[in-house]
Amino acid sequence: MEATEAVEPAQNTPAPVPDPGPEPPARPAPRRRRIARTVGLIAIAAVIGLVGGTAVGYGIQADREPTPLPPLNQPGLAYPKPLPKGQKQKRLPAAEDRQAKAQGDLRKLLLPKPAGAKEDEYAEDVDGWMTVDTFAAMFKNPGEALEDQLDLEIRRVAATSWITGEHKRTHIRLIQYRSSAVLGAQEFTEGQHAYLPDEDWADEDGTPIKGSTDGRSYVFPVDRKPGYLDLYEARAVFHRGDIAVEIFVTDTKKISGKEIRSLAERQLGRL
Repeated sequence: MEATEAVEPAQNTPAPVPDPGPEPPARPAPRRRRIARTVGLIAIAAVIGLVGGTAVGYGIQADREPTPLPPLNQPGLAYPKPLPKGQKQKRLPAAEDRQAKAQGDLRKLLLPKPAGAKEDEYAEDVDGWMTVDTFAAMFKNPGEALEDQLDLEIRRVAATSWITGEHKRTHIRLIQYRSSAVLGAQEFTEGQHAYLPDEDWADEDGTPIKGSTDGRSYVFPVDRKPGYLDLYEARAVFHRGDIAVEIFVTDTKKISGKEIRSLAERQLGRL
């Protein structure tokens, strides 16, 4: 019996490696960057198109002739209407010309003293006129008030005052501003209306004055102090044109709202 030779395994032979198969395909790049880039390009193109279109549109419009407006359906509405040939505009009589009245003697526009009234020896006016610095001295801060009045282009102040009964005093001031300062009288009036409703003054909103656009009358609460008679006060403030009006009534007896409004309406009628 033949002996079988043992076969020795080869030395340093590596173990077999299993076949992994075909390689997987490469991972596709994310699409987000491509989409964002596309949207950005579209937005830039839209802006450029809008700006370019606007510029071209303005250029085309600028080169065109202006389009005339259609004629009025009622051409006779032109104002002022021309007078017939040979006729001239009639001037208003002085009694109806408000501007002529205001440019004359301002004292003539003040309400006259009622019958039986006495002169007020403490009145600040002299012969119906009040100087601008005297008028400014009536305010809490005379220096500031004078500066404000000069800024408003104050022109002159006409004033009157009288006493009726035992203690009732009435003061009226017509403060006129230069025609160049159209709003001078209005601004002064608005300034008075701004503080008079405060509780330290009339403590009420006031009552409109008939016939005036911004006039209001105020009846103050009674002022009582030990050792003194009760003090009642009423005021009216309004303006007409370049003239501002202040009316003051003080008394030791109650003053009705009807009384101060009646004074204001009669003074307004003279303007």
